[in-house]
Amino acid sequence: MIRNILARVGGAAAGFAVTSAMAAPQPWEWTLQPAATDMMRQIRWFQDYTLWFIVPITLLVMVLLGYCIFRFNAKRNPVPSKTTHNTLIEVIWTVLPVVVLLFIAIPSFQLLTAQYNPKDEPKLTVKATGNQWNWDYEYETTGQLSFNSAILADSDRAKLGKENLAEYPRLLTVDHEMVVPVNAMVRVLVTGADVIHSFAMPPFGIKEDAVPGRINETWFKAEKEGIYYGQCSELCGKDHAFMPIAIRVVSQEQYDNWYKMAVSDLDGANKALMAEVDNAKTKNVAAAN
Repeated sequence: MIRNILARVGGAAAGFAVTSAMAAPQPWEWTLQPAATDMMRQIRWFQDYTLWFIVPITLLVMVLLGYCIFRFNAKRNPVPSKTTHNTLIEVIWTVLPVVVLLFIAIPSFQLLTAQYNPKDEPKLTVKATGNQWNWDYEYETTGQLSFNSAILADSDRAKLGKENLAEYPRLLTVDHEMVVPVNAMVRVLVTGADVIHSFAMPPFGIKEDAVPGRINETWFKAEKEGIYYGQCSELCGKDHAFMPIAIRVVSQEQYDNWYKMAVSDLDGANKALMAEVDNAKTKNVAAAN
């Protein structure tokens, strides 16, 4: 219970410390990132739910070990018991674990089923190809839109207008984010071009291996506009730690404007989108005051 409270407070503090519309790995992070999708909320619930079993079992085992060490050491118990069977104890340690496993397995299977069976049809499909050590994104739409997304060098921050380290943290910011509309079901086809990578976005509750010669599928439906960061989560070579993933979630109108321009001018579309997002934030702050 205490851990759950601390986790919620810590997650909220981390979110407000940056912005309310951003999620990224934090230094010394020991809990899950704030949920940006319904699926991630279910995963967080399942984590909290299993703790109600894990913590008591761990404490019980520690108490039993301590009791056995104290009660049955050679000094206090020089003549050990020769009892080899106890029917009641054997029934208890067989039945109770089975009951506990059932209580964990049923919601676990329900969560797994939900992960493989999205409620809505995808409105957008993006193919993500992992390379050593960057990502290629290809939008499966009527237009031809594909681009590479790589970690942003500090020397290029000013040129791309990404000098705010709070919003564009070091080692996580990329030159070109994947852009998707809010509240839209997005299907991601994941593959690898050279070695095995892994497309992981913790705030969305997704992690899919990118295997060369094979296409895996995952999906998400982001509920809040903002920019979200993940990382390659499969050891893929010397620059594995420098292979971030960034997804920018915007309104449908902003996405439509970005896509029309990105087909012919990706850099210009990104700059225009960033300006539009910043203007929207300014208006929201002014309205709140």
